[in-house]
Amino acid sequence: MNKNRTYRNLVKKNDLVSFNVVVKETDLFIHAEEILADKTTELVLKYRGYVESYINRYPEFEKTLKPWQINGPAPSIVRDMVNAGNKAGVGPMAAVAGAIAEYVGLDILLFSDEIIVENGGDIFLKTKEPVKIGIFAGKSPLSLRIGFQIDSIKKPVAVCTSSGSVGHSLSLGNADAVCVLSESGPLADAVATSIGNHIKSKADLPKAIDIGKNIEGIDAIAIIMGDEIGLWGNLELIPVNSRAANHSKCKERGRNNSPNYAS
Repeated sequence: MNKNRTYRNLVKKNDLVSFNVVVKETDLFIHAEEILADKTTELVLKYRGYVESYINRYPEFEKTLKPWQINGPAPSIVRDMVNAGNKAGVGPMAAVAGAIAEYVGLDILLFSDEIIVENGGDIFLKTKEPVKIGIFAGKSPLSLRIGFQIDSIKKPVAVCTSSGSVGHSLSLGNADAVCVLSESGPLADAVATSIGNHIKSKADLPKAIDIGKNIEGIDAIAIIMGDEIGLWGNLELIPVNSRAANHSKCKERGRNNSPNYAS
């Protein structure tokens, strides 16, 4: 693991080997059944190449913060980014990290039955048993002390995180972590950005969750801001270490249709 990337989410899978692949801004930390660094590098170059070629044709694609309209041919990864951004109401580059993680991960599954790809806080995984993911949330007292158990046994899952206080990605909000669960990596990434943009204070958590839960394809949402958590969907908090229990007590406000809060 690149130790400079202190914002990486904590994923533990003891029976897999880990390796790091870096190509320009893309910095992947991967768990697989064997070290596949060369193959992964080829895949990153392939999918980055598709996105970079499209940007060369349409330079504004890289900078726009608004939904993009495709006119003419475009590679599938670009189309997925655009569709995700349009659903979330953000620019297509808000989906790029989740898209790269998913496209690379799906191809690696041809060589490894289990895979976890982490790309700057955005995770794509397909494993044979549930995996615990601890969430890094900057200076929040809950950072890497709570997490979720993700089941990707039947089909791959993406868990993408946006933050207004951590990392190098653009966010217009102040949340320490916005985590979104979906079968689509690009969609989870774009929606995490969109939700995060709407959070200026803890009072914004219910409104932000309402925005995300009404987007088709989103399965669950978790927002951490300071010592408060907003939850929606089929997602259960678990302690990552023993200290977590001292920091949160859940207060039920409905299940699946209404957000739950812990503080």
